[in-house]
Amino acid sequence: MTAIKQKRVRYQLFLPEDLSHRFETLAAAPGASKSAILTDALTAWLNRQAASELENRFKHRLDRMSMALGRIERDGHILLESLALFVRYELMIQAPLPEADEAARAIGRDRFEAFVSRVGEALASGQRTLAAPSPDNGGSR
Repeated sequence: MTAIKQKRVRYQLFLPEDLSHRFETLAAAPGASKSAILTDALTAWLNRQAASELENRFKHRLDRMSMALGRIERDGHILLESLALFVRYELMIQAPLPEADEAARAIGRDRFEAFVSRVGEALASGQRTLAAPSPDNGGSR
């Protein structure tokens, strides 16, 4: 079986004297060749450059996504805290309804159904009650 030879191109390089001495010392080791050392070094350098280019290309997008996720997390904490305080207030301040007061319970069920309906409408329309006005939802900056 014959090995396929890669086409090689010859280059003439000029290196600083101290780097040249280090290179010669490294190439003098058994099994090492100058071509192999330069090929490995250039390949590693080019791979780092490609990785850096990808990082630069996606950096701004990833930064924007991180900021958006941070805002979502903050909003979630605000919502949970608001809900917890509201539930605590309702449970501690509001008196419970008597068992026989079906009219008050019916009103409560109607109010709850209206609340759930309003939340559904808001989610379906994409409008947020507490959001600052933006060009997307009819406000101005």
